[in-house]
Amino acid sequence: MRLFDILNETERAGLEDREIGVITDDTRKVKPSDIFIAISGRNFDGHAACAEMLSKGAAAVVADHDLGLPQQILCENTRVMYSVLSSRYFGDPTGRLRLIAATGTNGKTTTVNMIKHILNANGMKCGCIGTAGYDVCGRTYEAHLTTPYQFDLYGYFREMADNGAQFCVMEASSQALSQSRFTGERFVCGIFTNLTQDHLDWHGTMENYYQAKKSLFACCESAVINVDDPWGRRLYDELAAQGGIKLTALSEESMTDVSACRITLKNGGVSYVLADKASEQAFGVDIPMPGAFNVMNSMGAAAACVQAGVPLRDVISALNTLKGVRGRAEVLYDGDYTVICDYAHTEDGLEKTLGALRSFVRGRLITVFGAAGERDTGKRPAMGKCVAKYADIAVITSDNPRFEDPQSIIDQVKQGFEGASCEVHCFVDRLDAIKFAVSAARKGDMIALCGKGHEDYQVIGDDYTHFSEHEIIKELCG
Repeated sequence: MRLFDILNETERAGLEDREIGVITDDTRKVKPSDIFIAISGRNFDGHAACAEMLSKGAAAVVADHDLGLPQQILCENTRVMYSVLSSRYFGDPTGRLRLIAATGTNGKTTTVNMIKHILNANGMKCGCIGTAGYDVCGRTYEAHLTTPYQFDLYGYFREMADNGAQFCVMEASSQALSQSRFTGERFVCGIFTNLTQDHLDWHGTMENYYQAKKSLFACCESAVINVDDPWGRRLYDELAAQGGIKLTALSEESMTDVSACRITLKNGGVSYVLADKASEQAFGVDIPMPGAFNVMNSMGAAAACVQAGVPLRDVISALNTLKGVRGRAEVLYDGDYTVICDYAHTEDGLEKTLGALRSFVRGRLITVFGAAGERDTGKRPAMGKCVAKYADIAVITSDNPRFEDPQSIIDQVKQGFEGASCEVHCFVDRLDAIKFAVSAARKGDMIALCGKGHEDYQVIGDDYTHFSEHEIIKELCG
C-alpha cells in the first residue's frame, strides 16, 4: 500500500508518495516506511519526536501544527486522524458491519457477551471487542486493553468483516472515548450500564468521567439506559432534551420501557419476568449467572438486540440458552464448598457481586481480592470497607500491582477494615492467598475470587506473568 492510497487530495499536498508499513503513535515501534502519529500526551509530546522518526525512515508524520518538516500531514486533532487513517488503511471495514457498544463502569463485558450470544443464536454472525478478548469470528485474540488502540482496532474490524461478520458488539471504555480511538462511526445502539468511581487517575473528576461516557451517544441511533443509576437517569434526561436518538429506559425499581419484576435469586443464577412496554409483552428469563446485577445486564442486552432488529420473543428464547460468561460470576468448583470467579475490581463491582452472593451463601463467604496498582488510589480503603461488610473471611492480596509496591497497596486496602468483625489475612503472593482460602473452606462455604475474572495473567512491572485462577482452582480442588 502507498501513502496516497489513504490520503485525500488536500492531505497529499506537498508530499511524496511512498510505500507504507503500519500506523503507530509509539516511537519505540516505528520502522522504515511507517506512519508516525504525534500525540500530545500527559508525559510526552510526540511532536518532539517527529524529526527523529523521519530520520529513521518513517514515510510520514501526522501533526497538529506546522513543524517545518518534509512529509508532514497536518490536521486539527491527531488522535482523530489516527482513527481516520487506520480506517482507510483497512478499507473502511465498519462500512460492512453493524456496530453496537456498551459503556459504563461495570457490566460491559457481561452485556456485550450476552448480545453476541443472542445475535449468534438468531443466525447473525457477530464479532466482539472487549476485556475478555477480541473475537473476530474465527479466532480470538487476548485483550490487554478493553478497547484497542486505533490501528489494532480497525485491523480487528477488517478481520471480522472478511470473516463474514454482520455485527460487531464492543465495550467502549472511557479512555478509548476520550482518546477518539474510533471516530466517524455510527452505532445501531449504545448501552449505558452504570457509573461509579473508577479511572479518576485518568479523568480527574466524576463529571469528566461521565462526559467521556456520554460522548458515545453522539454516535448512536438508539440508546438503552439503566435509569436506576443516577448518572443513567441524568443521561436519559439530557439525551431526551437533545432529541434525535431513540431511547429505551431500563429499570428494576419501576415500570419503564423495559422492566424486571418477580426477580428470584438462586445459587445457580437469576430468574425474572421481563416486561416490554412498547409491545405490551412479558417473558420469563432464567439465566445461570448468580447476582441481581445480571438482571440489569441481561435486560440491557435484550433491549439492544431488539433495537438491532431481532424480535423480542426470539431475543428471550436465545437469552434463556445462555450458559454463562467467562470470569463473570463464574462457578469454578462446586463441591462441599463453592468457588466463584468474578472480575469485580471496584467498590461498586464488589458491592454488587458480594451482596448478591451473601444473599444465598449457606456457610461463610471467603473473599480473595486486591486493588490494582497505578490506578485510583482513593478507592482502595472503600474497597476494603465493602468487603468487610459482606465477607466472613477477607484475604487481601495483589491484583496487577504494575510498578507499585504490592504491600503498600495492601496496607491502603486494609484501612477499610478498621473496626470490622470479619477475619482479615494478607498475602502479597496471590497464589498463597488462594491456597489459604481453599485450605480454610468448610462445607457450605463460598470462596469469591474477585478482580481477575477472565484474565490469565498478572501485570508486575512491565511483565504480563501467566496466572490463571481457572487452572489454579482445577489443580487445588480437582
